[in-house]
This record gives sequence, structure tokens and C-alpha cells, in this order.
Amino acid sequence: MITLRKSNDRGTGRHGWLTSHHTFSFANYHDPKQMGFRTLRVINEDTVTAGRGFGAHQHSDMEIISIVLEGALAHKDSTGGEGVLRRGEVQRMSAGSGVVHSEFNGSETEPVHFFQIWIEPAEDGITPGYEQKLFSDEERRNRLRVLAAPGSPDGAVDIHQDARLYASLLDSGAKVEHELAAGRGAWLQVAHGTIDVNGTTLSAGDGAAIENESKLTITAKDDAEFLLFDLA
Repeated sequence: MITLRKSNDRGTGRHGWLTSHHTFSFANYHDPKQMGFRTLRVINEDTVTAGRGFGAHQHSDMEIISIVLEGALAHKDSTGGEGVLRRGEVQRMSAGSGVVHSEFNGSETEPVHFFQIWIEPAEDGITPGYEQKLFSDEERRNRLRVLAAPGSPDGAVDIHQDARLYASLLDSGAKVEHELAAGRGAWLQVAHGTIDVNGTTLSAGDGAAIENESKLTITAKDDAEFLLFDLA
């Protein structure tokens, strides 16, 4: 079963320097029917204007993943983690017992467009941690490239939950397939373009909850970019 979550149905926050689209309830957007999917709690698609950003603030007990689509995102946190993320770079911050961090646009002239994702950890109170890795466009072209998973398979960033995050850039007409083990579900989130998954069409900004499907066949109707979450 595939349940579509259309782009225009997401919550939207517009704050002058920030435009944020919330797939699930977050900050001032609250919908009791949209509190997450399995252990996936947050997908925010954010655009931050040049030279602006989120000042120092605290989180705990969450796996926070940032993926830059365009521009540069400057990060600094109380674990000592620090860096500038650009397209294709993925950051994992395990908030654990508590971490303070800031996220700013790393450019004084161009906006930054990125996904911020929260996944609930398997255990609370872990020691906070930070990783940053680059996954080039070519690594993701016409295949599913694992970006985040427990134990860092194939060089993925390590997360503390039985969840796997994949990304793909599909050329128009190309397809990929993914098998879901018994009892697992999936979430698809489209960044650009249009795809078909098992007969359901998703366009830019759309998401879909997937249950009771053993195999996903994903075909690009035009050049497309998307994320796939495989969740326990």
C-alpha cells in the first residue's frame, strides 16, 4: 500500500530568511495525523538566504541528518564537529545525551537548499557524535546509494537505529528496484523531477508512506532526484 503525501499538503514556514516545508509536524506546524512514519520523525526541506541561519540551540536523543541539494551549509557543534557541507555532502549528528549546534548559510551571496532529517534512535542517552561524508552525483546516478545505515555499510554514515537511507539520481526513463524485507516499511521523498513507484506518481516535494510491499520498482518520468528510507 502506498499513501501519497503531496508537496502542497506539507506544513510551510516562511520567516523572511528561511522557507521550510515540513513533511511531518515540526515547530509551529502541528498535525496529529502527521507525526512521522515509523522511526522517521522529521523531513524538513529548507531554503536559507545568504548569510543567515540557525543560531546555537540544543537537541537530545535524535539522529539528525542534513543533505545539501544546492549551496553551502556551515555547521558547528559542541562535540567539536565543524565543517561546510556542499552538494552531495551528508552530515550525521547523534544528539544523544545533549548537543548544542548551529547551522548557517556558508555563502554571503547564494541561498542554501537542504534536507534536514530526524530519525529516532534505538537507545536514548548515547554519547553525542558527528560525521560528514561526500557522496558524488556519479555515485548516486541510476542506482540506489546508501547514505546512512547502522554500522556504516559501503561507507555510509553510521546511525543508531535499524534504518537505511538511500539516494538516487535517475536519468529520464531509468529505473531502480528495492526489496523490502518482511515487516519493513519505506518512505520516498522526491527532491526534483517525477518518478513512478509501483504505479503511483510522485513529483518534486511529494512523499509516500509504503507498507506491505515486498518490492519497489522506481522509474523516472524525467530526470529525478529522491531519497528512500527503509525502516524497521
